[in-house]
Amino acid sequence: MTEQMRVAPEVKAVPDTVTAAFEDFMEAFEAFKEVNDKRLGEIEEKLSADVVTRDKMDRINRAIDDNKKSLDQLLLKKARPALGSGRDVGPEAAEHKAAFDAYIRRGDEQGLRELEAKAFSGSAGADGGYLVPPETDNEIGRRVSVVSPMRALSTVRTVSGAVLKKPFAAAGLATGWVAETAARPQTDTPQLSELTFPTMELYAMPAATQSLLDDAAVDIEAWIAGEVDVVFAEQEGDAFVRGDGVNKPKGFLSYPTVAEADWAWGSLGHVATGVAGGFKAASPSDTLVDVIYALRAKHRQNATFMMNRRTQAEVRKFKDADGNYLWRPPASAGQAASLIGYPVAEAEEMPDIAANATAIAFGDFRSGYLVVDRAGVRILRDPYSAKPYVLFYTTKRVGGGVQNFEAIKVVKFSAN
Repeated sequence: MTEQMRVAPEVKAVPDTVTAAFEDFMEAFEAFKEVNDKRLGEIEEKLSADVVTRDKMDRINRAIDDNKKSLDQLLLKKARPALGSGRDVGPEAAEHKAAFDAYIRRGDEQGLRELEAKAFSGSAGADGGYLVPPETDNEIGRRVSVVSPMRALSTVRTVSGAVLKKPFAAAGLATGWVAETAARPQTDTPQLSELTFPTMELYAMPAATQSLLDDAAVDIEAWIAGEVDVVFAEQEGDAFVRGDGVNKPKGFLSYPTVAEADWAWGSLGHVATGVAGGFKAASPSDTLVDVIYALRAKHRQNATFMMNRRTQAEVRKFKDADGNYLWRPPASAGQAASLIGYPVAEAEEMPDIAANATAIAFGDFRSGYLVVDRAGVRILRDPYSAKPYVLFYTTKRVGGGVQNFEAIKVVKFSAN
């Protein structure tokens, strides 16, 4: 390794290829391991790390986070399918696309009125806008799933109504052993819980000038998707993690937590670190092992760690008894980093490490959390409220909540 690489790597311009971004990320991680080993050696020798070493460690951690962000952005761009470029569509889809384009550009409603009346979709302006063509609707959904880790990890159901009701058996059938000729008394029936997931309205209102709409070279559908998808993803991601359930989905961190030994249905079990606002000084990774085995085996095999980048920077320093790092970088571009063999999902909505904070979650989110989408994204064109701009009031109905309370556990940074 050259002397230049021994210095904390600088944040470079965003690379133009995924391969280059991944190489920068791995270079930063190698520098991180070298400086962290030096820091641990200083602590062992002097009982404290040198200030210069700690400062270099902080710079490298930031560089790793920035390089990972650049890599994620490039992967997101690769995941974006082109709209309307050489796509072979049927006559009905092409007709709807042309009518929608006329509505967006010129406010011509006639074509959409006729098409959606025939389809019994009743999407007149008085009802709050027109249905986005399937191509645009699918585009927004795919891009949101890449941006929001919760949506990508959770079960997603599409409904036509406003509420999804889901029965759930918290306990199975009662059973018992009997002798060959003994009476067979009736066993208790399982108790069913009904979980309710209402969909809430999520909206965005991008604005465009009339000259932009008049430009035939501009792909209006792609522009709307580009304006809306990121803000929808940010709002959804925040709600799925910490939403209070008032006019928004209920995030899994909004449910009550109890110590794992006292866990009961309706709450999430937590494993305490033993120290308020931090990990234990000795064997800090023991807490992570404890939360892994707090999950039952059927959920553990599909489980993922979830934390924000600052918490990940802290656990990135942990080693096992043989000196191997517990946090491992992705094996290749597009894959997740791992911690003790389990994938790590980075969610900025997760809280920072602080006293009594539940800053780390571990669980089978596919089984544990349910995202409910009401079919269709709607757009209402408004050329009057903000002249000379044309506003596009875009709405989507989304709900969410925990559907299996035994499938998600959290680490609580508290004494008990």
